[in-house]
Amino acid sequence: MIWQSAIDFFSFKDPNVVYVLAGIIFINSSSALVGTFAYLRKRSLLADAVSHALLPGICLGFLFAGEKNMPALITGAFITGWISIYLIDLIVRKSRIKQDAAIAMVIAFFFAIGIVLLTYIQKHGNGNQAGLDHFLFGQAAAISKNDVWLFAVVFVVILLAVLLLYKNLVILSFNPDFAQSVGIPVRFIEFFLTSLTVLAIAIGIQALGVILISALIITPTATARMWTHHLKKMIVIAILISVFSGIAGAFVSYTRAQMPTGPWVVVILSFITFVSVVMAPKGLLRKFIVRRKNENKINDENILKTIFELKGFSEKEKMLVFSTVELTEKRLFDTKKLDAGLRRLIRRNLIQHKGNEFELTTTGKKEAARIIKLHRLWEQYLLKRTSIDTDHVHSGAEAIEHIITPEIEKELEKELGIEGIPEDDY
Repeated sequence: MIWQSAIDFFSFKDPNVVYVLAGIIFINSSSALVGTFAYLRKRSLLADAVSHALLPGICLGFLFAGEKNMPALITGAFITGWISIYLIDLIVRKSRIKQDAAIAMVIAFFFAIGIVLLTYIQKHGNGNQAGLDHFLFGQAAAISKNDVWLFAVVFVVILLAVLLLYKNLVILSFNPDFAQSVGIPVRFIEFFLTSLTVLAIAIGIQALGVILISALIITPTATARMWTHHLKKMIVIAILISVFSGIAGAFVSYTRAQMPTGPWVVVILSFITFVSVVMAPKGLLRKFIVRRKNENKINDENILKTIFELKGFSEKEKMLVFSTVELTEKRLFDTKKLDAGLRRLIRRNLIQHKGNEFELTTTGKKEAARIIKLHRLWEQYLLKRTSIDTDHVHSGAEAIEHIITPEIEKELEKELGIEGIPEDDY
């Protein structure tokens, strides 16, 4: 059954499916485009304020047109959305109220006005108001051919604006003070960009409603930011994530009766965000792997250093034999971490078994001497270039020795005037 529904959905035989998919693609692409710059300018909460302020505008547009005329509804939503932003800025500038509090106040006020107007329309029994309440949570299935053309025009306008003003938008997003100093019309571009954001939110209410549309503005960009630092790539990834979520949400709604499109779009978008938080290059999994790798490196190097300190440098020409008991007496190791470290060092051929004991191989001895050398180098540097007490240089070197690169090592040798001295002389 579900396979047949999937075939029907992607065969595009049903005109309604085509209209819904086309509308969602234009809406989600527009939202991701303007959402990128809203995210970069740290104005994410404004999208939530604007989305809630659209409801009274929709109701006023309906009262003016006398029917659910999409251009009239979007015009009304655009006007009240802009008024909400103006009020937020006015409250912040003219009072001691912070922006987050101002946003909360404006959201509550406009949404309450919207509910009052919506109730008034419903009470007066206008037959043309049927389905107007769907703008609260969205109804993508109601997208018509005319709506698609309107969404397409808005998307083209937003795309052209971003392409034409891309350089100025980038400068404004990252350094508004610099943009002002080089003569960029900051106030005009901010006004223009805010207008595009309000417009993108206004057209998105058809699919996601005033409650959920703010997620479509910010979440795709926030998710894309986890995968790249390149702005152009981030915009493309944000659009792809947003469009995919929209299509997937429409598919679930089509194949499962009584499943609303808007909430499913946000659910799928949130799931992608969760996966990105875990799997992205800077995600939790990568951070966990790097942290574990660093912990193992420090543990292994501490084991090697302890072996060499335990046996002393007088035995350089011989294999250094030791037991785990000797290691734990010399340095307080966690038993499990010590055993794991020894196994890793055996795999790297730095130590090897010798009966019930272990011995440091020639390669392992060189590695241990290198770690001792780095420790001594940093101690000497601290003593020479800082005012740190002699008693404190050892603890500092214990941490730094594990992150000194070969390049830093050469610089330290040059700084201390001991270039060319091999590890065995330390």
